[in-house]
Amino acid sequence: MKPRLIVTRRWPAAVEALLAERFDTTLNTDDTPLSAAAMTSAFADFDAILATVSDRLPGVVFPESAARTRIIANFGVGFSHIDVAAARDRDIVVTNTPGVLTDCTADLALSLILAVARRTGEGERQLRAGEWRGWSPTHMAGAKVSGKTLGIVGMGRIGKATARRAHFGFGMKIVFFNRSPIDDDETRAMGAVQMPTLEDALAASDFVSLHCPGGAENRHLIDARSLRSMKRGAFLINTARGDVIDQDALIGALQRREIAGAGLDVFAEEPAVPEALKQLENVVLLPHLGSATEETRVAMGMKVVENLTAFFEGRPVPDRVA
Repeated sequence: MKPRLIVTRRWPAAVEALLAERFDTTLNTDDTPLSAAAMTSAFADFDAILATVSDRLPGVVFPESAARTRIIANFGVGFSHIDVAAARDRDIVVTNTPGVLTDCTADLALSLILAVARRTGEGERQLRAGEWRGWSPTHMAGAKVSGKTLGIVGMGRIGKATARRAHFGFGMKIVFFNRSPIDDDETRAMGAVQMPTLEDALAASDFVSLHCPGGAENRHLIDARSLRSMKRGAFLINTARGDVIDQDALIGALQRREIAGAGLDVFAEEPAVPEALKQLENVVLLPHLGSATEETRVAMGMKVVENLTAFFEGRPVPDRVA
């Protein structure tokens, strides 16, 4: 018999078709996130759960006794929404989809840098509302990007890809904070300087782009104290995970103009976005679009298929994280 799978959200059609061909696949045709109770039931009914970042899998949704589920194949590189320890305790394998979303997420980070610095969101809203009165020398002047200093927090695949675009495309100087030392050909080619502390990186940067994992280790890494380390004219960009930033502290810093602005693609309690953030003009807000290109989303799904096929054929799983 084919292994029985549940796909928790709608995936690209090409991926769903391949899953249906290879496995006994249950699709979520309504594309509504599963409730905690439905997720718990899935552990009893399916051999594999194909989860996404919109799913919450804390320890309480895992069954107390042995589960039928043997693998959680995550659609995404980040897996802080899954209680990996609970999975290990029940001998459930967890996989992710690294590598294939690097370029598109880095592209979006640059998009946010440009959008918030050049006030493009404000400009479009003004134009669409019929409030533009024509060109003038003082109208909606923003901040220059080229030649400025970009601070990267988390110099992994996506952090390096963002830094590479900024340095070679916009002549930006690169500084970064990473918990482990990094000294390789790629960072040397960019002249990237590793700073000894997070605060040092923040203080040196005109733009700060977050690329570290979410979860307990980095929860509220950017808090009120961190924000006070930034320049008053600096911008904060987040395409990582929403819980990396203390949203209340960020809102306060933005309202008081302690930093110049922020570009956010992720939020602490998605899809909820604080009303106070939505009221601010010095913020660009996007609905978690980091990997949202057709090519990347299909590639992510195919990564999941590769992991599942290897697992059920008894071969080493390429992207196992637990």
